[in-house]
Amino acid sequence: MSARIDAQVFDQGRVSQAVLDFNAALVSGMASVGWAFPPPSAAALRDALAAGGPAPYVSPAARTITVPAGTHEIPVRIIGAPVSATVPATGPTAVFVHVHGGGWTIGSAAGQDAALERIAASTGMTVASVDYRLAPEHPYPAGLDDCERVTRWLIEHAAAEFGTGRLLIGGESAGANLALCTALRVVRDQPDALRGAALYYGNYDVTMTPSQRQAESGFLITTGSLAWFYDQYVPEASRRDDPDISPLYADLRGLPPVVLAVGTHDSLVDDTMFLASRLLAAGVDTELVVVPGGEHAFDMAPVPECQEAVAAVDAFLAKHAAG
Repeated sequence: MSARIDAQVFDQGRVSQAVLDFNAALVSGMASVGWAFPPPSAAALRDALAAGGPAPYVSPAARTITVPAGTHEIPVRIIGAPVSATVPATGPTAVFVHVHGGGWTIGSAAGQDAALERIAASTGMTVASVDYRLAPEHPYPAGLDDCERVTRWLIEHAAAEFGTGRLLIGGESAGANLALCTALRVVRDQPDALRGAALYYGNYDVTMTPSQRQAESGFLITTGSLAWFYDQYVPEASRRDDPDISPLYADLRGLPPVVLAVGTHDSLVDDTMFLASRLLAAGVDTELVVVPGGEHAFDMAPVPECQEAVAAVDAFLAKHAAG
């Protein structure tokens, strides 16, 4: 086990001005594109963000495939690693099942091509990002079922489709929740199917950890906005301690190696810190990356501390993809 909580990362004196400036710019930028709660509806929030924000970067290397799922098909965004020193001409080292964030309610697989390109280039993997169904039109378990279906399809078909049967999984925020819950479903009957998991600042307890409950004036996400997202995803509040929804309560034994990344100023910081302890207690090989002063979405910050953390997560993925 390799996770270690360094109390110094929570020292306010270690928070750089560059990180604080990024946090302030992020909050200002989100407010300018309609990040206000409660919104009139999920559809109105999506429309406001689409109208107010810049058009997302579209990778020329990306393509979309579909995975059959009974009455519907699930789009999956594919970005392959370029042939390089880390990616030989024989093909990728592994396939990374990626799950985007957005409170189960907003976002898309096509909305983060730049990050997916980085993961592919720095790890040698092909990235397969799941365009799962969104709440509230499709509440729990629809999105999670889609992630599980794509993962199981890749277990069967990745070797033929991409030249490797090695799989890792991960995501950000609500995507980290879905990635972890998917991994827990899969390892029940296919314990060796996944080689690792990379989870950025996830929601692991939708009954709310203390840091969520105390986030009345959080930088980017507050108690109120979290409650709104949870209402969209799991309308039946009495179900929210279900381990399939709040994986902090799950039996975590049997998971592959996990890396957890979070910033100390994130309203979800407790979720990651508590999960790290539970993973260690379950005997899971666990790495913990903590950014002093980091906010939700710290991985987008073009400042050294944040990008060093991103590089640490990518290094974890590269190691477990190849080893």
